[in-house]
Amino acid sequence: MAEIISTTLKIGMEIHVELATRTKMFSRSANIAHPANWEAPPNSLCDPVVLALPGALPVMNAEAVELSMMVGMALGGEVSSFSKWDRKNYFYPDLPKGYQISQYDLPLCTGGELTIPAAGGGSTTIRITRAHLEEDTGKTGHELPGGRAYEGSLVDYNRAGVPLLEIVTEPDLTCAEDAVTFGKELRNLCRFLGVTEGVMQRGHMRFEPNINVIIELDDGSTVATPIAEIKNLNSFRAVQGAIEHERVRQVEVWKVDGIEMGAGMKSTMGWDDQKQATFLQRAKEDAHDYRYFPEPDLIPVVVSQEQRDHVATRIPELPMQLRARFKAELGLSEKDARAIVDERDLCRFFETCVECISSDDAGQQAAKWLLNAGARLANERNCEVHELGITPEQLAGVVAMRATNAIGSTAAEDLFERLCDSDDTAESLAEDAGLLQVSDTGALNAWVADAIEAQPQAAEDFAAGKDAAVGRLVGHVMKASGGQADAAAVRQCLIEQLRGG
Repeated sequence: MAEIISTTLKIGMEIHVELATRTKMFSRSANIAHPANWEAPPNSLCDPVVLALPGALPVMNAEAVELSMMVGMALGGEVSSFSKWDRKNYFYPDLPKGYQISQYDLPLCTGGELTIPAAGGGSTTIRITRAHLEEDTGKTGHELPGGRAYEGSLVDYNRAGVPLLEIVTEPDLTCAEDAVTFGKELRNLCRFLGVTEGVMQRGHMRFEPNINVIIELDDGSTVATPIAEIKNLNSFRAVQGAIEHERVRQVEVWKVDGIEMGAGMKSTMGWDDQKQATFLQRAKEDAHDYRYFPEPDLIPVVVSQEQRDHVATRIPELPMQLRARFKAELGLSEKDARAIVDERDLCRFFETCVECISSDDAGQQAAKWLLNAGARLANERNCEVHELGITPEQLAGVVAMRATNAIGSTAAEDLFERLCDSDDTAESLAEDAGLLQVSDTGALNAWVADAIEAQPQAAEDFAAGKDAAVGRLVGHVMKASGGQADAAAVRQCLIEQLRGG
């Protein structure tokens, strides 16, 4: 048997995005993916259409169609003038009708692409095959509330009927790292568009990588393993783990059975997060197994140019454009621009802060404070930076006081933290808390004289030209002054007293 020289992953992605409309896809029942309904009790967001009661008929949610068009257009795809609804038939306990309303041969959006930074450097472009609308299923659980064991299954139909946009890519990804980056970039794009809140733990976005391995052999031939589709991954950690596991598993299986990719060879796998391993769910599943046929209870979706133009006006500045602008106009580094734009709410807060700061380096100052002191404090308080409580106006006050040396760097961080729990202005709170720097000559001379007396060796070394020794002297002054002394003024005072200049 020929020996393996190398293996290459081939990955296509299917991404399910729950749209945050007020109501569900085909009924007036409230949508669990909308923030107002996140805490709804199980099976409380149901109506005759969701539960498939006799005589109940679906009515299309026009807002869900427009949100889907926004995603397709933002990805550079084409919005179809004519698309239709189809029934995808299969039995599952959380699918009340016994079929899912979806789109098969005539999807709403086709084409497009998304360029991402590649793990190996540079960038890579992932082509989009299609984006179609459908309805979500319910949710089956196997434990009681609170995590107690239960022998049966519990079904919650709150998620049934939620508008679901399925985005399908070409198999352009070749490593787990790029697949995760693609997922994060797409999530960010959808959140900036406002089509979903994108909370992974709530299932707002679920990823299904289709994976196989191209094996190069030493006899010059190549073989491709059968495709495995990993279902319903709702964390980037799971996406990475599943792909890396499949890369190894598929090669080991091929070594044993020699089975290559072919008709009817695709398998559907699940992911065990505890074992960090995939497991077989179904084998040899193809489109004809679902018995697709046109949905008789819904009219086709016809999109006019006027509607396209209207939807185009709803598309905001997108993450890639924001990063480019922040670097070009605000002077942010690639790293800082990406960190700011990676979180929609932080990005919006950052832009408001920039508007409030009256200096030429407003963007760099806002980024520095939010990504350093803000990120540290948010981590300690287990919240997001924009939720800390400090306002853009207060942050602008901190930046202005620091620029004029009204407060030192340590005091500025202290002030930042205090402002997160106060409605006061930065100036008044700094004064009340005794954080303002003291540059009074008499006070400085007294503190410096005390430092020289307390640190004679450091004073002697500094006087002899050893600049490193000044740290102990300045530190002594800062401690004695409670951080109120102006460090630059202290250093100058030491130079005058010890070096005579």
